[in-house]
Amino acid sequence: MKPMRSVRELTHLDARCAAEITRWQTFSMPTVRNAEYELVARPYKTTIGCWIAAIAVLGASIVAAAAMGELTEAGGVFHGADQYTMVGLGIIGGLAALSMTRPAVWVGEAGIKIRNVASSYTLEWELVESVDFPRDASWGMVKLPDGDVISILAIQSVDGQRAVDAMRKLRAAVAKYKG
Repeated sequence: MKPMRSVRELTHLDARCAAEITRWQTFSMPTVRNAEYELVARPYKTTIGCWIAAIAVLGASIVAAAAMGELTEAGGVFHGADQYTMVGLGIIGGLAALSMTRPAVWVGEAGIKIRNVASSYTLEWELVESVDFPRDASWGMVKLPDGDVISILAIQSVDGQRAVDAMRKLRAAVAKYKG
């Protein structure tokens, strides 16, 4: 099996291809200390809302399972397996709600690592053209040289001043490392 090439070795590819290759190389983010990064951001209010939703979904499924009598009004029968299934569906629903707590962004000397709900990207500074947070947008974004954009779900407008501070730090890092 051939070793994977780094983004620097792939200079003949456009930025999008290099970003996609990097995305698949870094499917899971490495565990590192925050001291290595100038910015580590995660959504705040969304995380709280997701935890509340997960607990509510699980609680509702437990109440529904407990409320299942042995006979329905139409004469059907509920068994213990039906109750366990209802709780299992609540667990699955709660985990689905918690998947929205996954977004994070790490910014350091090597570049930007973005983890969204279903995708992860590692972008070296030469692949970053600019970062932006348009007025009507819900989250920040990174613009690539080929015109593509990558959403940064970790920096959300609903977080107010936290998002403003994170974008200021991110813009400062872009200015520092892009020179």
